[in-house]
Amino acid sequence: MLFCAKGDDDEEIHFLIDRKNDYYFVTGKYKSDDRKDSNHPWRGATSGIHLPHHGDREFKKFHENTLFDGELVLDHERDGVELRYLVFDCMVLDGEDLTQKPFDKRIGRFQEFVYKPLKAALRRYPEEIQYFPFEILFKQMDKPYALNDMFLQKLPNLPHGNDGLIFTCKETPYVMGTDEHILKWKPAHENSIDFRLKLGSFPTMIEDGEEVEDFDGKPHFELEVCYGNNNYGDFATLYFDDADWAAMKHASIRDRKPLDGRIIECWLEQPAYGESRWRFKREGDGTPRFRDDKNDANHISTVEKVIQSIEDAVSQEDLIAHQYEIMKAWKRRHPEEEAAKRRQAEAARAGPPRVPPQNGHT
Repeated sequence: MLFCAKGDDDEEIHFLIDRKNDYYFVTGKYKSDDRKDSNHPWRGATSGIHLPHHGDREFKKFHENTLFDGELVLDHERDGVELRYLVFDCMVLDGEDLTQKPFDKRIGRFQEFVYKPLKAALRRYPEEIQYFPFEILFKQMDKPYALNDMFLQKLPNLPHGNDGLIFTCKETPYVMGTDEHILKWKPAHENSIDFRLKLGSFPTMIEDGEEVEDFDGKPHFELEVCYGNNNYGDFATLYFDDADWAAMKHASIRDRKPLDGRIIECWLEQPAYGESRWRFKREGDGTPRFRDDKNDANHISTVEKVIQSIEDAVSQEDLIAHQYEIMKAWKRRHPEEEAAKRRQAEAARAGPPRVPPQNGHT
């Protein structure tokens, strides 16, 4: 989340907040010489970010007591990597709680009162964008039936990658925690669960006539799920081969964190022969995807839903095959959109309005 506030000296400040409720004070690279001018609208933006208020045409006033929901991404462009914050919800705007308003109203507030003034300010002061610690954008959204274009064009070209789709209800309020009105779709290999690792025993060997644990061997790992109130129980066994074990040890040394008790993201491998088995998701370098941003593993209720989703196995092809029915259902729910299209078509056919003659001339 991105929190916009006013500092002790009436300066504009910003914080990023993660799921652990840790606050990160945003600092800018440096200020331009122009910002030293007392009349420059960026003068008090200590973070490098300036979100001008919609009520100030001079762009000096800024939003405070404002909270956005979004994601910080690294976009891989041709000329390098760009850090961007993609906003997909607005919960509080200038002290007004928007969480009980419908989703389309919340993002409408952001677009009209935050994003439009920001773009207007950057058009007037284009040199200032380089001092933003990250670019702020509105996350592009599409109608739920634009599936063919989404899968074939948009998702493959995202500069930061993706692991699925989120279908968000436009008429519901903002929900803290799990929102039953939001549908998340992922391909089978991306349907994952965040477990807690529990280190078990190591294999044994005979040394000096005694049976001892071989700490150079591969240990046994249980995958635990949360049952609430910090109560955990075994759910499955982690499968990993020699290369996986080397990657796990490397990650533990690199991060200076023990493997036992760490949250790890796993997926269910279903080989052509043999039983299904849980394996860890990999980062780009092959090491396990540890969820150090989370204090707890998934709750058993979430785990059961993911298992059900895996068993349902709704494929990309299934979604595309149903996009026409999804479109018809959308249009039935939103007749006002079709009415607006008809009015636009009629206006286009009628042509521009006729200007009446003046001063007796035709």
